Amino acid sequence: MKSNIILIGMPAAGKSTIGVLLAKSLLKAFVDTDLAIQTEYGCALSNIIEKEGTDAFLKIENDIICAQRYRSSIVATGGSAVYGEDAMAHLKKDGIVVYLELSLGEIEKRIGNIHTRGVAMKNGVSLAELYTERLPLYNKYADVRVNCEGLTAEECVERIIQSVNKFIDIG
Repeated sequence: MKSNIILIGMPAAGKSTIGVLLAKSLLKAFVDTDLAIQTEYGCALSNIIEKEGTDAFLKIENDIICAQRYRSSIVATGGSAVYGEDAMAHLKKDGIVVYLELSLGEIEKRIGNIHTRGVAMKNGVSLAELYTERLPLYNKYADVRVNCEGLTAEECVERIIQSVNKFIDIG
């Protein structure tokens, strides 16, 4: 059985919030890959993207994820982690990938200022275009899909636990 649960999805899908609650519920460690990047670089994701560019940021994200060793952890990835084939292969080795599904409308309500949030996207690309671009990647890597539309974070945690119990030893 695999020991990690990997959360993927669009920015504002709740990966970090749900990840903390899930880790507490399952007595697992919690890792946020965005925080790992910020810690490594000593600045906000938005500053890294602005300074290095989107393509360089995606390589940084891929490399930092691949350098980590995850054991019995809940891993909340950045929304762009699915662009990194090596990163996703690394995460899937000992992890069940859970895609937190939300509609574009719900993402738009939650996201706030996309540019200060540190979202890896090319200049001139709309949130709708980014959603359309990433959706096939989330579906490609997901072992489990959990529709979080209209649910509280706690309800999402319950659904995730129900969905992954056949894949992972949750204690």
